Amino acid sequence: MRPIVLFTIFLMILFTSCKQNIDYTVSDPSYSVNNGPLRNYRGDTRDSIFKADINVSIQKRNISERLGVKINAFGSFDVYWDNVLIGANGKMAKPGRTEVYGTETKCYQVPEELSKNGKHTVTLIGTQSEMRDEDRGIDVKLGCYERLIREPLIAMSFVNIMAGAFLIASIYYFFLFINSSRKEIALLLFGIICFFFFSLLILEYSKYYIDIPYTQFYIRLKLIGWLTFVISILIPWCFMLQFEFKKKRFLLLPFLTILIAIYIINYGHYDFTAVLFSYTMWFASMIIAIIAVVRKIKSGWIVLSGLVLSAVVSRFVFYDFGLFITFTIIILCMLYIHTIKAKAIEDAHHASLLLSSRLQLELLKKNIQPHFLRNTLTSLIDWIEESPKQGVVFLRALAEEFDIMNDISEETLIPIRQEIELCRKHLEIMSFRKEVCYNWEEKDIDEHDTIPPAIIHTILENGITHSKPPKEGCINFCLSYAKKDNYKQYELLTVAENRKAMKKSKGTGFKYIKARLNESYGDHWEFDSYATEQGWLTTIKIFERK
Repeated sequence: MRPIVLFTIFLMILFTSCKQNIDYTVSDPSYSVNNGPLRNYRGDTRDSIFKADINVSIQKRNISERLGVKINAFGSFDVYWDNVLIGANGKMAKPGRTEVYGTETKCYQVPEELSKNGKHTVTLIGTQSEMRDEDRGIDVKLGCYERLIREPLIAMSFVNIMAGAFLIASIYYFFLFINSSRKEIALLLFGIICFFFFSLLILEYSKYYIDIPYTQFYIRLKLIGWLTFVISILIPWCFMLQFEFKKKRFLLLPFLTILIAIYIINYGHYDFTAVLFSYTMWFASMIIAIIAVVRKIKSGWIVLSGLVLSAVVSRFVFYDFGLFITFTIIILCMLYIHTIKAKAIEDAHHASLLLSSRLQLELLKKNIQPHFLRNTLTSLIDWIEESPKQGVVFLRALAEEFDIMNDISEETLIPIRQEIELCRKHLEIMSFRKEVCYNWEEKDIDEHDTIPPAIIHTILENGITHSKPPKEGCINFCLSYAKKDNYKQYELLTVAENRKAMKKSKGTGFKYIKARLNESYGDHWEFDSYATEQGWLTTIKIFERK
């Protein structure tokens, strides 16, 4: 990010230090139109011939530099300096020949012998067969000819570097969004903003790449206005997403209404409309940043400071340059927020790795704790003494449960069938230990689904511990699965009489379950466990990530 910051500072210095070494003035402009008829190739008559005389005055200049004149006007015309032809812009319409459209801006070199100090007259004689209702006027600027030609190219070279940086940033964030499992809308919006800003830069300076006929002059301005409109919506929206505002519509809808009103009221005033779009975007972003600071959201002060700096830049820098520097500062603030979030995600990843290691140990400890082993081995001895064959079955079930535990201990998600097999083996062991009948049932299980290891097993243990052994019959455990539009759900119903009311979701086993769910699904899950008329019901909902 440092190179972009340094580049922005350099642009601020460059654009604020531009000044002419020549003192020229343009005074007493006069504009007259010759309404004489012109017969074009179609044979109809149009009043399109015009003549414009602009009085200029040269007070002093550096004689080592060639004098140039830059003209902004609609039409196709010849340019005269003190009645001497110095250039043309397009080709005027004549009887039998249609007009070859000129460009809106063009520079001409004034001959040295005509560049003396004093008063001069710039005369334009031409035709404007199209867009004659547009009151654009004629603007004349004098200066060093080399500078008039070179300065746009220098500015364009730096703008190209900036545009390339934002194009690369947009591509990077598009790829980041596509390949991210989280699918954060803020990443997508930031990539779109960078791409639109790249497009805005290219469009603004496209007039230096290609010759745009004056008849198509407003197409570029309209595209610039629409891009500014969209960017002015996306930047506040992205800030709200980055600061995790909940009620975004209450700010976005009025803001969108204001932008639409600005567009309708000022339709046709392209530059002024773009300025108002930018100001409205800035005020909306300021409101969001102030709210973030009040709520003590991290990085709120950074965004607020960046917005204040952008206002200072726009105050002292010409709009065309200041707009891009302002947008760059704002986008850098957004990029800084992304780096903070990336660091938070990285820290969370390291924490999850530590949690995963701890959960692996917890899982192994579940079946090797001294209390469990002592009671199980004591029961095993009794069975071997009284019924060796059944004792062997007991021992085999215990070994198979340990094998499954060992296989799944390092996994984050396991097939549901492997989890069910673990539960079956545990019930087989507990039926020997407690000499109680346990029955396992399944309903609508998706064989292809996966689940964090030993969470159903942990619920099963809880049901065994807190259920009274029946005088007759078995304790039934029924695991059911349901798939909805945006979530999947597991329910384990323990059909038995409860020993006592358990504290809801407070035990060590429940903490293990929640930690496993959080490890695999973030906060996209719900866990509930409560008593029912039949016994005890535990529900796990896992929501699809958007």
